[in-house]
Amino acid sequence: MIKKILIANRGEIAVRIARACAEMDIKSVAIYADADRHSLHLKKADEAYSLGPDTVAGYLNAHRVVNLAAATGCDALHPGYGFLSENPLLAEACQQRGIIFIGPTAEVIRRMGDKTEARRAMIQAGIPVTPGSDGNVNSLEEALAVAETIGYPVMLKATSGGGGRGIRRCNSADELKNNYSRVLSEAEKAFGSTEVFLEKYVVNPRHIEVQILADNFGNVIHLFERDCSIQRRHQKLIEIAPSPQLSDAQRRMLGDYAVKAAKTVGYTNAGTVEFLLDEQDNVYFMEMNTRLQVEHPVTEQITGVDIVQEQIRIADGLALRYGQDDIRRNGYAMEFRINAEDPKNNFLPSFGRITRYFAPGGPGVRTDSAIYTGYEIPPYYDSMCAKLTVWAPDWESLLKRASRALNDIRVYGIKTTIPYHLEILKSEDFNRGRFNTSFVETHPDLINYSIRRAKHHEAAVLAAAIAAHMGI
Repeated sequence: MIKKILIANRGEIAVRIARACAEMDIKSVAIYADADRHSLHLKKADEAYSLGPDTVAGYLNAHRVVNLAAATGCDALHPGYGFLSENPLLAEACQQRGIIFIGPTAEVIRRMGDKTEARRAMIQAGIPVTPGSDGNVNSLEEALAVAETIGYPVMLKATSGGGGRGIRRCNSADELKNNYSRVLSEAEKAFGSTEVFLEKYVVNPRHIEVQILADNFGNVIHLFERDCSIQRRHQKLIEIAPSPQLSDAQRRMLGDYAVKAAKTVGYTNAGTVEFLLDEQDNVYFMEMNTRLQVEHPVTEQITGVDIVQEQIRIADGLALRYGQDDIRRNGYAMEFRINAEDPKNNFLPSFGRITRYFAPGGPGVRTDSAIYTGYEIPPYYDSMCAKLTVWAPDWESLLKRASRALNDIRVYGIKTTIPYHLEILKSEDFNRGRFNTSFVETHPDLINYSIRRAKHHEAAVLAAAIAAHMGI
Protein backbone atom coordinates (compact mmCIF):
# COMPACT_ATOMS: atom_id res chain seq x y z
CA MET A 1 0.00 0.00 0.00
CA ILE A 2 1.20 3.51 -0.86
CA LYS A 3 2.04 5.32 2.37
CA LYS A 4 3.84 8.50 1.31
CA ILE A 5 3.60 10.56 -1.89
CA LEU A 6 5.88 13.30 -3.18
CA ILE A 7 3.88 15.93 -5.07
CA ALA A 8 6.07 17.04 -7.97
CA ASN A 9 4.24 20.31 -8.51
CA ARG A 10 3.18 23.58 -6.94
CA GLY A 11 0.18 25.84 -6.39
CA GLU A 12 -3.45 24.77 -6.41
CA ILE A 13 -2.92 21.33 -7.90
CA ALA A 14 -0.39 20.49 -5.19
CA VAL A 15 -2.96 21.57 -2.59
CA ARG A 16 -5.58 19.41 -4.33
CA ILE A 17 -3.35 16.32 -4.25
CA ALA A 18 -2.35 16.90 -0.61
CA ARG A 19 -6.02 16.96 0.35
CA ALA A 20 -6.66 13.67 -1.43
CA CYS A 21 -3.69 12.14 0.39
CA ALA A 22 -5.03 13.34 3.75
CA GLU A 23 -8.39 11.66 3.12
CA MET A 24 -6.62 8.40 2.26
CA ASP A 25 -4.32 8.51 5.33
CA ILE A 26 -1.30 8.93 3.05
CA LYS A 27 1.55 11.26 4.00
CA SER A 28 2.30 14.01 1.48
CA VAL A 29 5.58 15.75 0.67
CA ALA A 30 5.72 19.18 -1.00
CA ILE A 31 8.61 20.66 -2.94
CA TYR A 32 9.21 24.34 -3.60
CA ALA A 33 11.53 26.87 -5.17
CA ASP A 34 12.46 29.90 -3.07
CA ALA A 35 9.84 31.97 -4.90
CA ASP A 36 7.22 29.56 -3.51
CA ARG A 37 8.39 29.52 0.10
CA HIS A 38 5.12 31.14 1.22
CA SER A 39 2.88 29.05 -1.04
CA LEU A 40 -0.17 27.34 0.42
CA HIS A 41 0.80 23.86 -0.75
CA LEU A 42 3.67 23.87 1.74
CA LYS A 43 1.22 24.43 4.56
CA LYS A 44 -1.14 21.67 3.40
CA ALA A 45 1.48 18.92 2.93
CA ASP A 46 2.91 16.94 5.85
CA GLU A 47 6.49 17.78 4.85
CA ALA A 48 8.12 20.32 2.53
CA TYR A 49 11.60 20.50 1.00
CA SER A 50 13.36 23.30 -0.88
CA LEU A 51 14.56 22.98 -4.48
CA GLY A 52 16.76 26.05 -4.14
CA PRO A 53 16.69 29.55 -5.60
CA ASP A 54 16.00 28.82 -9.27
CA THR A 55 12.34 29.54 -9.94
CA VAL A 56 11.72 26.81 -12.52
CA ALA A 57 14.74 24.52 -12.99
CA GLY A 58 14.13 22.52 -9.82
CA TYR A 59 10.59 21.64 -10.81
CA LEU A 60 11.87 20.47 -14.20
CA ASN A 61 14.76 18.30 -12.97
CA ALA A 62 13.32 14.79 -13.08
CA HIS A 63 16.24 13.02 -11.42
CA ARG A 64 16.52 15.57 -8.63
CA VAL A 65 12.81 15.35 -7.85
CA VAL A 66 12.83 11.54 -7.85
CA ASN A 67 15.99 11.40 -5.73
CA LEU A 68 14.28 13.69 -3.23
CA ALA A 69 11.27 11.37 -3.19
CA ALA A 70 13.55 8.43 -2.39
CA ALA A 71 15.52 10.37 0.22
CA THR A 72 12.36 11.39 2.08
CA GLY A 73 10.95 7.86 2.18
CA CYS A 74 8.23 8.31 -0.43
CA ASP A 75 7.01 5.20 -2.19
CA ALA A 76 5.07 7.13 -4.88
CA LEU A 77 5.15 10.39 -6.84
CA HIS A 78 2.25 12.39 -8.28
CA PRO A 79 3.21 14.78 -11.13
CA GLY A 80 0.02 16.91 -11.17
CA TYR A 81 -0.29 18.82 -14.44
CA GLY A 82 2.25 20.95 -16.29
CA PHE A 83 5.98 20.83 -15.53
CA LEU A 84 7.10 17.16 -15.87
CA SER A 85 3.63 15.59 -15.84
CA GLU A 86 3.84 14.40 -19.47
CA ASN A 87 7.59 13.83 -19.57
CA PRO A 88 8.43 10.12 -19.93
CA LEU A 89 11.82 10.74 -18.30
CA LEU A 90 10.09 11.35 -14.96
CA ALA A 91 8.20 8.06 -15.17
CA GLU A 92 11.42 6.25 -16.13
CA ALA A 93 13.36 7.87 -13.29
CA CYS A 94 10.67 6.73 -10.85
CA GLN A 95 10.90 3.16 -12.15
CA GLN A 96 14.68 3.17 -11.80
CA ARG A 97 14.45 4.25 -8.15
CA GLY A 98 11.58 1.94 -7.24
CA ILE A 99 9.11 4.84 -6.87
CA ILE A 100 5.53 4.32 -8.04
CA PHE A 101 4.66 6.86 -10.73
CA ILE A 102 1.00 7.91 -10.44
CA GLY A 103 0.21 7.98 -14.14
CA PRO A 104 0.60 5.87 -17.28
CA THR A 105 3.81 4.14 -18.31
CA ALA A 106 6.71 6.05 -19.85
CA GLU A 107 6.14 4.17 -23.11
CA VAL A 108 2.53 5.35 -23.36
CA ILE A 109 3.43 8.92 -22.36
CA ARG A 110 6.07 8.99 -25.06
CA ARG A 111 3.78 7.50 -27.70
CA MET A 112 0.80 9.79 -27.03
CA GLY A 113 3.03 12.84 -26.48
CA ASP A 114 4.23 12.45 -30.05
CA LYS A 115 1.29 13.94 -31.93
CA THR A 116 2.09 12.15 -35.19
CA GLU A 117 2.41 8.79 -33.42
CA ALA A 118 -0.87 9.45 -31.59
CA ARG A 119 -2.58 10.13 -34.94
CA ARG A 120 -1.29 6.82 -36.29
CA ALA A 121 -2.59 4.99 -33.22
CA MET A 122 -6.05 6.52 -33.62
CA ILE A 123 -6.16 5.65 -37.32
CA GLN A 124 -5.28 2.08 -36.35
CA ALA A 125 -8.15 2.11 -33.85
CA GLY A 126 -10.62 3.36 -36.47
CA ILE A 127 -11.06 6.75 -34.80
CA PRO A 128 -11.35 9.66 -37.25
CA VAL A 129 -8.49 12.19 -37.36
CA THR A 130 -8.20 15.46 -39.23
CA PRO A 131 -6.56 15.25 -42.69
CA GLY A 132 -2.88 16.11 -42.45
CA SER A 133 0.72 15.14 -43.06
CA ASP A 134 1.76 11.52 -42.84
CA GLY A 135 4.10 12.06 -39.91
CA ASN A 136 6.38 15.06 -39.45
CA VAL A 137 7.19 17.51 -42.21
CA ASN A 138 10.92 17.90 -42.69
CA SER A 139 11.06 21.15 -44.64
CA LEU A 140 9.05 24.20 -45.59
CA GLU A 141 8.75 22.83 -49.13
CA GLU A 142 7.18 19.62 -47.83
CA ALA A 143 4.80 21.60 -45.61
CA LEU A 144 3.70 23.73 -48.57
CA ALA A 145 3.08 20.59 -50.65
CA VAL A 146 0.95 18.99 -47.93
CA ALA A 147 -1.02 22.20 -47.39
CA GLU A 148 -1.73 22.42 -51.12
CA THR A 149 -3.10 18.87 -51.02
CA ILE A 150 -5.38 19.19 -47.98
CA GLY A 151 -6.31 22.83 -48.57
CA TYR A 152 -6.04 25.97 -46.45
CA PRO A 153 -6.45 26.92 -43.67
CA VAL A 154 -4.03 24.54 -41.98
CA MET A 155 -2.51 24.20 -38.52
CA LEU A 156 1.24 23.93 -38.12
CA LYS A 157 1.91 22.15 -34.82
CA ALA A 158 4.86 21.10 -32.71
CA THR A 159 4.91 17.30 -32.59
CA SER A 160 5.73 17.33 -28.87
CA GLY A 161 3.56 20.36 -28.16
CA GLY A 162 0.85 21.03 -25.64
CA GLY A 163 -0.84 23.78 -23.68
CA GLY A 164 -1.49 25.85 -26.80
CA ARG A 165 2.21 26.41 -27.49
CA GLY A 166 4.02 25.68 -30.75
CA ILE A 167 0.89 26.01 -32.85
CA ARG A 168 -0.05 28.48 -35.62
CA ARG A 169 -2.98 28.78 -38.00
CA CYS A 170 -1.96 29.46 -41.59
CA ASN A 171 -4.60 30.71 -44.03
CA SER A 172 -2.35 30.84 -47.08
CA ALA A 173 1.01 29.77 -48.46
CA ASP A 174 2.47 33.15 -47.49
CA GLU A 175 1.35 32.72 -43.88
CA LEU A 176 2.78 29.21 -43.79
CA LYS A 177 6.11 30.55 -45.05
CA ASN A 178 6.11 33.27 -42.38
CA ASN A 179 5.13 30.95 -39.53
CA TYR A 180 7.24 27.88 -40.31
CA SER A 181 10.50 29.07 -38.73
CA ARG A 182 8.60 30.65 -35.81
CA VAL A 183 6.90 27.39 -34.88
CA LEU A 184 10.20 25.52 -35.13
CA SER A 185 11.78 28.07 -32.80
CA GLU A 186 8.86 27.89 -30.33
CA ALA A 187 8.94 24.09 -30.40
CA GLU A 188 12.65 23.95 -29.67
CA LYS A 189 12.43 26.43 -26.80
CA ALA A 190 9.35 24.91 -25.19
CA PHE A 191 9.79 21.19 -25.89
CA GLY A 192 13.40 20.70 -26.93
CA SER A 193 12.41 19.42 -30.37
CA THR A 194 12.01 21.04 -33.80
CA GLU A 195 9.68 18.34 -35.15
CA VAL A 196 6.42 19.70 -36.54
CA PHE A 197 3.47 18.35 -38.49
CA LEU A 198 0.58 19.77 -40.47
CA GLU A 199 -3.14 19.15 -40.29
CA LYS A 200 -6.28 20.67 -41.73
CA TYR A 201 -7.68 23.51 -39.64
CA VAL A 202 -11.23 22.75 -38.52
CA VAL A 203 -13.15 26.03 -38.79
CA ASN A 204 -15.17 27.06 -35.72
CA PRO A 205 -15.05 23.68 -33.98
CA ARG A 206 -16.43 22.69 -30.61
CA HIS A 207 -13.65 21.39 -28.39
CA ILE A 208 -14.89 18.36 -26.46
CA GLU A 209 -12.76 16.13 -24.24
CA VAL A 210 -13.59 12.85 -22.50
CA GLN A 211 -12.20 11.83 -19.12
CA ILE A 212 -11.16 8.17 -18.84
CA LEU A 213 -9.92 5.90 -16.05
CA ALA A 214 -8.06 2.67 -16.77
CA ASP A 215 -6.62 0.14 -14.34
CA ASN A 216 -3.89 -2.46 -14.75
CA PHE A 217 -6.40 -5.27 -15.40
CA GLY A 218 -7.73 -4.02 -18.74
CA ASN A 219 -10.75 -2.21 -17.30
CA VAL A 220 -11.42 1.17 -18.94
CA ILE A 221 -14.33 3.53 -18.30
CA HIS A 222 -15.18 7.09 -19.26
CA LEU A 223 -16.60 9.76 -16.95
CA PHE A 224 -18.44 11.62 -19.72
CA GLU A 225 -17.29 14.73 -21.51
CA ARG A 226 -16.25 18.31 -20.84
CA ASP A 227 -16.88 21.20 -23.22
CA CYS A 228 -13.71 23.32 -23.46
CA SER A 229 -14.76 25.54 -26.36
CA ILE A 230 -14.51 28.82 -24.44
CA GLN A 231 -10.83 29.57 -24.90
CA ARG A 232 -8.46 32.32 -25.92
CA ARG A 233 -5.39 31.63 -28.04
CA HIS A 234 -5.81 27.89 -27.41
CA GLN A 235 -5.89 28.46 -23.63
CA LYS A 236 -9.09 27.30 -21.93
CA LEU A 237 -11.06 29.85 -19.90
CA ILE A 238 -14.25 27.99 -18.97
CA GLU A 239 -14.97 24.24 -18.92
CA ILE A 240 -18.42 22.64 -18.70
CA ALA A 241 -19.59 19.11 -17.93
CA PRO A 242 -21.53 17.70 -19.61
CA SER A 243 -21.56 19.72 -22.81
CA PRO A 244 -24.85 21.60 -23.28
CA GLN A 245 -24.50 21.25 -27.07
CA LEU A 246 -24.26 17.48 -27.54
CA SER A 247 -26.99 14.96 -28.14
CA ASP A 248 -27.06 11.71 -26.16
CA ALA A 249 -26.01 9.85 -29.31
CA GLN A 250 -22.97 12.11 -29.76
CA ARG A 251 -22.14 11.71 -26.08
CA ARG A 252 -22.19 7.92 -26.34
CA MET A 253 -20.10 7.98 -29.52
CA LEU A 254 -17.38 10.17 -27.99
CA GLY A 255 -17.31 8.08 -24.82
CA ASP A 256 -16.92 4.91 -26.87
CA TYR A 257 -14.15 6.50 -28.94
CA ALA A 258 -12.26 7.56 -25.80
CA VAL A 259 -12.42 4.09 -24.25
CA LYS A 260 -11.33 2.53 -27.54
CA ALA A 261 -8.42 4.95 -27.79
CA ALA A 262 -7.22 4.09 -24.28
CA LYS A 263 -7.46 0.36 -24.91
CA THR A 264 -5.63 0.65 -28.23
CA VAL A 265 -2.52 2.14 -26.63
CA GLY A 266 -2.66 0.09 -23.40
CA TYR A 267 -3.41 3.13 -21.26
CA THR A 268 -3.53 3.02 -17.47
CA ASN A 269 -4.50 5.60 -14.83
CA ALA A 270 -6.40 8.84 -15.58
CA GLY A 271 -6.27 10.46 -19.00
CA THR A 272 -8.22 12.66 -21.36
CA VAL A 273 -9.02 12.14 -25.03
CA GLU A 274 -9.73 15.39 -26.86
CA PHE A 275 -11.92 15.82 -29.94
CA LEU A 276 -13.02 18.54 -32.33
CA LEU A 277 -16.56 18.65 -33.75
CA ASP A 278 -16.97 20.74 -36.89
CA GLU A 279 -20.02 22.70 -38.02
CA GLN A 280 -21.40 19.57 -39.75
CA ASP A 281 -20.97 17.48 -36.55
CA ASN A 282 -18.03 15.53 -37.97
CA VAL A 283 -15.79 14.27 -35.16
CA TYR A 284 -11.98 14.34 -35.25
CA PHE A 285 -9.46 13.10 -32.70
CA MET A 286 -7.27 15.98 -31.51
CA GLU A 287 -4.88 14.61 -28.88
CA MET A 288 -4.63 12.59 -25.68
CA ASN A 289 -3.43 14.16 -22.45
CA THR A 290 -1.62 11.58 -20.35
CA ARG A 291 -2.14 13.34 -17.03
CA LEU A 292 -4.65 14.92 -14.70
CA GLN A 293 -6.38 17.90 -16.35
CA VAL A 294 -6.77 21.36 -14.84
CA GLU A 295 -10.53 21.03 -15.35
CA HIS A 296 -11.02 17.65 -13.65
CA PRO A 297 -13.24 19.17 -10.88
CA VAL A 298 -16.23 19.60 -13.21
CA THR A 299 -16.19 15.87 -13.93
CA GLU A 300 -15.93 15.10 -10.22
CA GLN A 301 -18.92 17.35 -9.54
CA ILE A 302 -21.26 15.60 -12.00
CA THR A 303 -20.15 12.01 -11.29
CA GLY A 304 -19.14 12.02 -7.61
CA VAL A 305 -15.86 10.27 -8.51
CA ASP A 306 -12.68 11.61 -6.85
CA ILE A 307 -10.32 11.34 -9.81
CA VAL A 308 -7.14 11.97 -7.81
CA GLN A 309 -7.98 9.26 -5.31
CA GLU A 310 -8.74 6.89 -8.19
CA GLN A 311 -5.36 7.73 -9.70
CA ILE A 312 -3.65 6.74 -6.45
CA ARG A 313 -5.66 3.53 -6.14
CA ILE A 314 -4.87 2.47 -9.71
CA ALA A 315 -1.15 3.20 -9.22
CA ASP A 316 -1.32 1.09 -6.08
CA GLY A 317 -2.36 -1.89 -8.19
CA LEU A 318 -6.05 -1.88 -7.28
CA ALA A 319 -8.85 -2.52 -9.76
CA LEU A 320 -11.38 0.13 -10.67
CA ARG A 321 -14.23 0.37 -8.17
CA TYR A 322 -16.65 1.25 -10.95
CA GLY A 323 -17.97 -0.31 -14.12
CA GLN A 324 -19.28 1.90 -16.91
CA ASP A 325 -22.87 1.31 -15.87
CA ASP A 326 -22.08 2.59 -12.38
CA ILE A 327 -21.19 6.06 -13.69
CA ARG A 328 -24.16 8.42 -13.73
CA ARG A 329 -24.39 12.05 -14.76
CA ASN A 330 -25.97 14.36 -12.22
CA GLY A 331 -26.67 17.93 -13.24
CA TYR A 332 -24.20 20.38 -14.78
CA ALA A 333 -20.90 21.83 -13.58
CA MET A 334 -18.85 24.76 -14.84
CA GLU A 335 -15.27 25.71 -14.00
CA PHE A 336 -13.88 29.23 -14.32
CA ARG A 337 -10.12 29.71 -14.46
CA ILE A 338 -9.49 32.78 -12.33
CA ASN A 339 -6.33 34.21 -13.86
CA ALA A 340 -4.24 37.08 -12.54
CA GLU A 341 -4.70 38.99 -15.80
CA ASP A 342 -6.24 42.24 -16.99
CA PRO A 343 -8.74 41.45 -19.78
CA LYS A 344 -9.03 45.17 -20.58
CA ASN A 345 -5.30 45.34 -21.27
CA ASN A 346 -5.02 42.41 -23.69
CA PHE A 347 -5.02 39.98 -20.74
CA LEU A 348 -1.70 41.30 -19.47
CA PRO A 349 -0.52 39.33 -16.40
CA SER A 350 -1.22 41.10 -13.10
CA PHE A 351 1.11 39.55 -10.55
CA GLY A 352 1.58 41.01 -7.07
CA ARG A 353 0.34 40.95 -3.49
CA ILE A 354 -3.25 39.95 -2.71
CA THR A 355 -4.32 42.49 -0.13
CA ARG A 356 -7.64 40.78 0.62
CA TYR A 357 -9.24 37.56 -0.59
CA PHE A 358 -12.70 36.18 0.13
CA ALA A 359 -13.65 32.80 -1.35
CA PRO A 360 -17.23 32.22 -2.49
CA GLY A 361 -19.42 29.64 -0.81
CA GLY A 362 -22.92 28.23 -0.65
CA PRO A 363 -24.50 25.12 -2.20
CA GLY A 364 -22.76 23.68 -5.22
CA VAL A 365 -19.72 25.98 -5.04
CA ARG A 366 -16.13 24.68 -4.92
CA THR A 367 -12.90 26.68 -4.97
CA ASP A 368 -9.49 25.20 -5.74
CA SER A 369 -6.73 27.72 -5.12
CA ALA A 370 -3.38 28.38 -3.50
CA ILE A 371 -3.99 32.04 -2.68
CA TYR A 372 -4.82 33.81 0.56
CA THR A 373 -4.84 37.33 1.98
CA GLY A 374 -1.28 38.60 1.97
CA TYR A 375 0.00 36.08 -0.56
CA GLU A 376 2.18 37.51 -3.31
CA ILE A 377 1.67 35.85 -6.69
CA PRO A 378 5.14 35.32 -8.20
CA PRO A 379 5.66 36.37 -11.83
CA TYR A 380 7.50 33.19 -12.81
CA TYR A 381 4.61 30.78 -13.32
CA ASP A 382 1.22 30.43 -14.94
CA SER A 383 -1.19 33.28 -14.20
CA MET A 384 -4.01 31.04 -12.94
CA CYS A 385 -4.50 31.73 -9.24
CA ALA A 386 -7.77 29.91 -8.56
CA LYS A 387 -10.44 27.69 -10.07
CA LEU A 388 -14.09 28.29 -9.28
CA THR A 389 -16.31 25.27 -9.95
CA VAL A 390 -20.09 25.53 -9.69
CA TRP A 391 -22.64 22.69 -9.80
CA ALA A 392 -26.43 22.87 -10.28
CA PRO A 393 -29.14 20.35 -11.23
CA ASP A 394 -29.87 21.96 -14.62
CA TRP A 395 -28.35 24.39 -17.10
CA GLU A 396 -30.52 27.39 -16.20
CA SER A 397 -29.81 27.00 -12.49
CA LEU A 398 -26.12 26.61 -13.23
CA LEU A 399 -25.98 29.96 -15.03
CA LYS A 400 -27.62 31.75 -12.10
CA ARG A 401 -25.48 30.04 -9.48
CA ALA A 402 -22.30 30.72 -11.45
CA SER A 403 -23.13 34.42 -11.65
CA ARG A 404 -23.84 34.53 -7.93
CA ALA A 405 -20.59 32.75 -7.06
CA LEU A 406 -18.49 34.99 -9.30
CA ASN A 407 -20.08 38.02 -7.66
CA ASP A 408 -19.29 36.53 -4.25
CA ILE A 409 -15.56 36.08 -4.83
CA ARG A 410 -13.34 39.01 -3.90
CA VAL A 411 -9.67 39.36 -4.87
CA TYR A 412 -8.05 42.73 -4.10
CA GLY A 413 -4.56 43.93 -4.99
CA ILE A 414 -4.42 42.41 -8.47
CA LYS A 415 -6.59 42.36 -11.56
CA THR A 416 -8.34 39.11 -12.46
CA THR A 417 -10.54 37.62 -15.17
CA ILE A 418 -13.59 37.50 -12.87
CA PRO A 419 -15.37 40.51 -14.49
CA TYR A 420 -14.80 39.01 -17.93
CA HIS A 421 -16.34 35.68 -16.86
CA LEU A 422 -19.40 37.57 -15.63
CA GLU A 423 -19.76 39.20 -19.05
CA ILE A 424 -19.59 35.81 -20.76
CA LEU A 425 -22.42 34.60 -18.53
CA LYS A 426 -24.55 37.51 -19.77
CA SER A 427 -24.06 36.54 -23.42
CA GLU A 428 -27.20 35.28 -25.13
CA ASP A 429 -25.16 32.89 -27.28
CA PHE A 430 -23.48 31.39 -24.23
CA ASN A 431 -26.76 31.11 -22.35
CA ARG A 432 -28.28 29.18 -25.25
CA GLY A 433 -25.31 26.84 -25.50
CA ARG A 434 -24.27 28.24 -28.89
CA PHE A 435 -20.52 28.59 -28.81
CA ASN A 436 -17.33 27.22 -30.29
CA THR A 437 -13.62 27.96 -30.08
CA SER A 438 -14.11 31.28 -31.90
CA PHE A 439 -16.44 32.63 -29.18
CA VAL A 440 -13.92 35.01 -27.57
CA GLU A 441 -12.71 36.54 -30.82
CA THR A 442 -16.26 36.89 -32.22
CA HIS A 443 -17.52 38.58 -29.03
CA PRO A 444 -15.02 41.44 -28.55
CA ASP A 445 -17.75 43.56 -26.96
CA LEU A 446 -17.53 41.46 -23.79
CA ILE A 447 -14.29 43.26 -22.90
CA ASN A 448 -16.18 46.56 -22.63
CA TYR A 449 -17.36 46.00 -19.09
CA SER A 450 -17.19 48.51 -16.27
CA ILE A 451 -15.66 47.52 -12.94
CA ARG A 452 -18.28 47.43 -10.22
CA ARG A 453 -16.97 49.04 -7.07
CA ALA A 454 -17.77 46.71 -4.22
CA LYS A 455 -18.97 47.90 -0.82
CA HIS A 456 -16.18 49.26 1.35
CA HIS A 457 -13.90 49.43 -1.71
CA GLU A 458 -12.34 52.62 -0.38
CA ALA A 459 -11.50 50.85 2.88
CA ALA A 460 -9.83 48.06 0.91
CA VAL A 461 -7.72 50.55 -1.03
CA LEU A 462 -6.71 52.29 2.21
CA ALA A 463 -5.80 48.95 3.82
CA ALA A 464 -3.70 48.03 0.78
CA ALA A 465 -1.86 51.35 0.94
CA ILE A 466 -1.11 50.89 4.65
CA ALA A 467 0.08 47.32 4.04
CA ALA A 468 2.36 48.44 1.22
CA HIS A 469 3.77 51.27 3.31
CA MET A 470 4.52 48.97 6.24
CA GLY A 471 5.93 46.27 3.97
CA ILE A 472 3.56 43.58 5.21
